[in-house]
Amino acid sequence: MCLEQGPAAHGWVEDQVWTAARVATLIGRKFHVSYSVSGATRLMHRLGFSPQVPARRVAERDEQAVTAWKEGTWAEVKEPGRPARVTSASGTRRASPESRPEDAPGAGAAVPRS
Repeated sequence: MCLEQGPAAHGWVEDQVWTAARVATLIGRKFHVSYSVSGATRLMHRLGFSPQVPARRVAERDEQAVTAWKEGTWAEVKEPGRPARVTSASGTRRASPESRPEDAPGAGAAVPRS
């Protein structure tokens, strides 16, 4: 099976993990079939594999600078969230049977079904 050969055998030499995106690419290369990343994930699970996520962190990363930026700059530029309030998914209200015109469909049939 192609996955058992490892990612390096198929051109990925940076790290030795199978991500869902790599599996989808490999399927496209080998079988000329297009798979989405979520479809490749489901296929991997059916075959007994689990996609891995590589730990990517630049070697030159300055943790102190990142923390200072998050606390200072990010706090200034991020947009405030929407205020919390009671909302409804529907912008309409249910009509009461009394407000229906007498000639409207179902106007006289306000009997609940059982």
